Amino acid sequence: MAERLDTPRADSRPLIPRPRFQPDVFGKVSEGIARFMGTPRFLVYMSVFVGVWLAWNTYGPEALRFDRAELGFTALTLMLSLQASYSAPLILLAQNRQADRDRVAAEQDRQRAERSLADTEYLAREIAALRIALGEVATRDFVRSEIRDLLEELDRAREVETDVPGAGDDRPSDRPGNRE
Repeated sequence: MAERLDTPRADSRPLIPRPRFQPDVFGKVSEGIARFMGTPRFLVYMSVFVGVWLAWNTYGPEALRFDRAELGFTALTLMLSLQASYSAPLILLAQNRQADRDRVAAEQDRQRAERSLADTEYLAREIAALRIALGEVATRDFVRSEIRDLLEELDRAREVETDVPGAGDDRPSDRPGNRE
């Protein structure tokens, strides 16, 4: 069986080994650099560097100048371009990592808000159930008034019983149909 030429062999090693980076370490370093580039300290350092470069190559000894003003400070332009070409991807990498952290934080905030909403709804239902249950519970004043009403009815019944003639006698002669 003929080998395919468009597929690499499993046992072959690349001629130039690929460097292996730990993404987290590389990301932290790039964030540190990007954070530093966004500080006033970096701007001051960069301004001092450019000022010293320009001063040296303008007013320094003629034999020791390495970047001519007549050529438009080409080396300085190349240095600044190099710095910009490295800083832009580092800043983008730092922004991507920050966006990932923000996304995770937003998801956690959303989950926390959902739990809080569910807890609040549960508590609201429980409070409503307690109000309904309390509406069905007899209060102390209600029970007292009912007992008072019952006592008054019992008192009236006793009064009616004592007012009826012969109601309290249990003699057999007073009963109808019992004649001696």
